[in-house]
Amino acid sequence: MNITSIGSLESLSTYNKDYANKISGNRNESFEALFESTLAMINDTNSLTNAAEEEEMKYALGISTNVHDLQIAQSKANTSLQYTVAVRNKMVEAYKEIMNLQF
Repeated sequence: MNITSIGSLESLSTYNKDYANKISGNRNESFEALFESTLAMINDTNSLTNAAEEEEMKYALGISTNVHDLQIAQSKANTSLQYTVAVRNKMVEAYKEIMNLQF
């Protein structure tokens, strides 16, 4: 058995306590960071959807004949949208659980 591993476990437990104190003291900052992250994800999804629509228009008008670029843009937009919806569903589920808590 290695003594340094026990010391690292002790430092880990003090790290967890410090982290818990920081989180409890900065709940508004944590929510703000989560909210800003969510807005950034929505904006990224919107820009990818717009890029896919532009590629569709280019292909429909004959400006671009590259089907590969069209499929890549659509795939990126679709994946981003699915991820955003999954995150939204988990957030709504968490909100409902919080609302059902009884104190």
